Amino acid sequence: MADDIPQNQPIAQDQVVNEAGGLTWKIDDMNRFRRFLCLGAESGTYYVAEKELGRENVQCLFRLIGSGQGPEVVKEIVRFSVEGLSAKQNAILFSLALCARESDLKTKQAAYKALVDVCRIPTHLFKFVELSEALSGKTTGWGRSQRRAVSQWYNSKDPMHLAMAVTKYKQRSGWSHTDILRLAHVKPANEGVAAVLKYYVMGSEAMKKECVKDDTTEDITNLLKYLDAVEVLKHATDEQQAARLIEEHNLVREHVPTGLLNSKEVWTALLQKMPMTALLRNLGKMSALGILDPLSSQSSLVIEKLRNEEAVKSARIHPFNVLLALKTYEQGKGDKGKLKWTPNDNILDALNFAFYASFKNVEPTKKRYLIAVDVSSSMSYGGVNGARAVSPMMAAAAMAMVTARTEPEYQMVAFATTMVPIRLNGQMTLQEVCKTFSEQGMGGTDCAQPMLWAIENKKPVDVFIIYTDCETWAGKVHPAQALWKYRRELDIWDARLIVCGMTSNGFTLSDPEDPGMLDMAGFDASAPDIIRNFVLGNV
Repeated sequence: MADDIPQNQPIAQDQVVNEAGGLTWKIDDMNRFRRFLCLGAESGTYYVAEKELGRENVQCLFRLIGSGQGPEVVKEIVRFSVEGLSAKQNAILFSLALCARESDLKTKQAAYKALVDVCRIPTHLFKFVELSEALSGKTTGWGRSQRRAVSQWYNSKDPMHLAMAVTKYKQRSGWSHTDILRLAHVKPANEGVAAVLKYYVMGSEAMKKECVKDDTTEDITNLLKYLDAVEVLKHATDEQQAARLIEEHNLVREHVPTGLLNSKEVWTALLQKMPMTALLRNLGKMSALGILDPLSSQSSLVIEKLRNEEAVKSARIHPFNVLLALKTYEQGKGDKGKLKWTPNDNILDALNFAFYASFKNVEPTKKRYLIAVDVSSSMSYGGVNGARAVSPMMAAAAMAMVTARTEPEYQMVAFATTMVPIRLNGQMTLQEVCKTFSEQGMGGTDCAQPMLWAIENKKPVDVFIIYTDCETWAGKVHPAQALWKYRRELDIWDARLIVCGMTSNGFTLSDPEDPGMLDMAGFDASAPDIIRNFVLGNV
């Protein structure tokens, strides 16, 4: 390729002028739609604060359906849902509801067929129904196709799994199972599903009168015992009885009546088989109740769980999310509400162990990275938008550690208005990484510097990631233009740029027509997965 092609001259027929005045490859509608599924927006910006969605947010979807690609669109919806490629489920459900409301028959049929795969729990089903009705205009949306699809949702499930789901997620988004069963006219496909639906519609006693027979199978007997335990717990006032029911029948927090949610006995029972993610989420609550005091048996159980490397690995928790749990627990109060607690130092040590153990959960992308961390003074103060317990500097340091511990090729730099290469290695602790960045000089924040520095030093880079707070551009060259120049001068045309404005509510550096640029306004628990999917080209 010739070296003297001006930046504003095309090197291919399918290039377009971008917002920075350079040329780039235009993102097509299917990739734009994938971006919407992952980020909840057609533009190249991920917002931590979820925005209300409307038809105007996904015009690419209508163009795709209009061109006969409706079934392919639904396949992408299913793929993003099943493979966990979306930051938030609302964009997935909104897109599926839109497809189900389309006049194109193939699109509609594909959407309803996908309902079971996409709406895996009742919460998803409730949201889909809410969106379907809102998108139906003057009609209710409850036509034959929707009734058939919703009926299949209930009938496709194993009876015991259905019982667990409908008793755990009773209602959401203004809808309950009673509402849906009435409108869908569900006809149970087998005896087990019939028992669950009768329990929900008729009540426990009426259900047992119809379902208990002399020749009742063992599976149905176990199902009835489970539903009976749920019913007894619903009305329980005795803490010991409630705890016994929880342990014997694997009941969860959502089954517990409000009056027992501050019971030590109940939470001790819930703790026994509590999944790792729920454990991290409820450490503060259990400490506030006093069941995680030092040297208690419950404290020992939590410490054992957190120090179990295999359990941490099985939970597939990202290090940033463990860090968020650690810092939230350490501060002794949540970001919302009035709940306060005294942290148990032994549990803090166990959380620290789990943080470092969780790095093994991250699979390398095998890309070449340049990680640029803003070292201006504001990075050390305040909390990240979406993770208030963590400062921007600590979040940046943690994500830099993820790269250093998992990727074979990377370059770390500190930047303000100039660039300083930083030596990090995978053996350094979080405190050491934070200290290394904090010791660098300060100044303004020029987000074009990493690309300009890489050009000057001829660094081959596949992915640039910039971690800053809310100051995202203070230089003479626009970051989008700097990226384009880098691609051209080093002949790496698929180089990607991610700018994480971790305390920002919104900014625009990326060219919306450039599939290789991503802005992130805020940084929450979903952010690491979004970065990974973007790097791998899934977005």
